[in-house]
Amino acid sequence: MKAVTFNVSIPSYIVGKALGKITEAAVFGGLSGVRFTDVSEPALPGDHWVKLEILLAGICGSDIGNLTLKASPAMEPFGSFPAVLGHEILARVVDVGPAVTRVEPGQRVAVDPGVSCVVRGFHGTDQCPSCLEGLAATCTRAGEEGQTLIDGAPIQRGMTIGYHGSLPGGWGERMVAHESQLFPVDDRMTDRTAALMEPLAVGMHAALRSRPLGAGPILVLGSGPIALGVVWALRAVGYQGELIAQVRRKHEADMARAFGASSTIAPGDEARDAMIGTGASAYMPIVGDEVYAGGGFPLIFDCVGSEQTVKQALRYATVRGRIVLLGCAAQIPKLDLTFVWANELQIQGYQCYGDESWQGKTEHTFQITHDMLLETGAPVEQMVTHVYPLQQYRDALSTAVNRRKTGSVKVLLDPRG
Repeated sequence: MKAVTFNVSIPSYIVGKALGKITEAAVFGGLSGVRFTDVSEPALPGDHWVKLEILLAGICGSDIGNLTLKASPAMEPFGSFPAVLGHEILARVVDVGPAVTRVEPGQRVAVDPGVSCVVRGFHGTDQCPSCLEGLAATCTRAGEEGQTLIDGAPIQRGMTIGYHGSLPGGWGERMVAHESQLFPVDDRMTDRTAALMEPLAVGMHAALRSRPLGAGPILVLGSGPIALGVVWALRAVGYQGELIAQVRRKHEADMARAFGASSTIAPGDEARDAMIGTGASAYMPIVGDEVYAGGGFPLIFDCVGSEQTVKQALRYATVRGRIVLLGCAAQIPKLDLTFVWANELQIQGYQCYGDESWQGKTEHTFQITHDMLLETGAPVEQMVTHVYPLQQYRDALSTAVNRRKTGSVKVLLDPRG
């Protein structure tokens, strides 16, 4: 079958670092470790496994960060390569193992790409503490081989499909998944909405885990799918206070308001005015940037994780405020952490999704996201700005990388195109 693969090697890393700012060929073109090629079609590894035909697969900011070599290498031990990329996946069930009860052939399913202990072949009390809690994204066995046999060999290390040498991701024609990873999609939901399940679940997980949300105001930093998903999720779980979204471009601001933002601001002067509007007083130190006292935002979601947004969140949080990091923040040189202790701030990161407490029972984030999309009827499909056939993956990646020029928000690949 055809697929887009990624391999990590020292030569491709050197070329990417040396030439990545000059030519895209060094990071996802002919000079890189990315290839459009033939790979072996995976067979079902066991009775509880399912074969899937990919309908749509998203390009994530983390994919861009890894391919452009801007992500921290700290997570490299928890992946295996070469790997078929793609962890945002809408698929159709083609075949099922004899013990599968969760799905049936012909159904559309959203795929949780997290590789749990169960997927690795560990069951019951043999699972790690995270997996026993239903939080496979932080499985402590991610750096080890497992007991499941894939094509006769132990399943390789890896925390998620898409960066896993044994489990092909969504940037291919077909894949396999354990039935525990699959969530049927209602016929009322469009393909493009269903293809957003994974990034929307990230925002839903953060919103649910940040309860109680307080009276606000809440500030959401970022204009990508995760940030827009947080705006939607906060409203979906019942937050009714002031919700300010900081975005860069008009069409992103329009989406943020459509998804539930009270108002939108741009970084810079508009953001400063919003900070002063909370009752904050501005002060200028002898050297350095402006600082504030009083006012501020009790809860800030940083969905970018850049030097600029982390710095802003630390300064804009109220005393004893909370900062939620969802933007894959990594290596930030000369980061001033003064306000963490000076204002007694709480900083919380969230990783993907898992079992949640919701409406008196335990539900997986994907199921909650699915059900609330149907209930709210939010026009989240607006986030899908571009769809490319799989073989045009280079154009798709370039569109996703150059969002200022292309206006992209979410770019999808269609292996059937």
